[in-house]
Amino acid sequence: MSTSELPTPAELAECSTTPGLPDEAFEHDGLITKRHVRASAFAFLRPAAGELMWDVGLGSGAMAIEWCRAAPGATAIGLERKAERAERAVRNIERMVPGRVQVVIGEASKTLAGLPAPDAIFIGGGVTDGVLDGCWQALKPGGRIVAHGVTLDTEALLAERYRTYGGSLTRLAIENAEPLGRFLSWTPARAVTQWACTKQ
Repeated sequence: MSTSELPTPAELAECSTTPGLPDEAFEHDGLITKRHVRASAFAFLRPAAGELMWDVGLGSGAMAIEWCRAAPGATAIGLERKAERAERAVRNIERMVPGRVQVVIGEASKTLAGLPAPDAIFIGGGVTDGVLDGCWQALKPGGRIVAHGVTLDTEALLAERYRTYGGSLTRLAIENAEPLGRFLSWTPARAVTQWACTKQ
């Protein structure tokens, strides 16, 4: 998609701030938390005025952007290890929520230390023991965390955290209707395992 096809700030201003913008609203390389999955995550993240979210594995910046749009004064810090993706996310951020997302480039396990304590955390990429533990320790009491995984390895880590801390462990399976010859058929997306928890 060319940048000329992306919604303008004026067009975005007319959109509801409820999370769940179309994927096409963002410049991305395919690495984006898809619309239905994004909306599910926000049911647990619950953006509130003035709160800070960490978006670990920033990708397109969609999660951080939707967080900031959803509540007055909400801000985010996005961590992304790939400079090219971080640059793309910055373009989305400047078009949609300028000045409200700080982007940090580098491995999450090395960049978490020293960041302001968040009210919420979304982990969409780079889920490891070190990242999960670092995020949980940094999260404020009463803070919300949502982590997504698509591999068996990540699923095992999320299942372990679910056993330890509680919350909910869910597998999200989305299928979209697409043409198959003259007919319509369901095309499944890759299933996402979601761990969501509030820190007591």
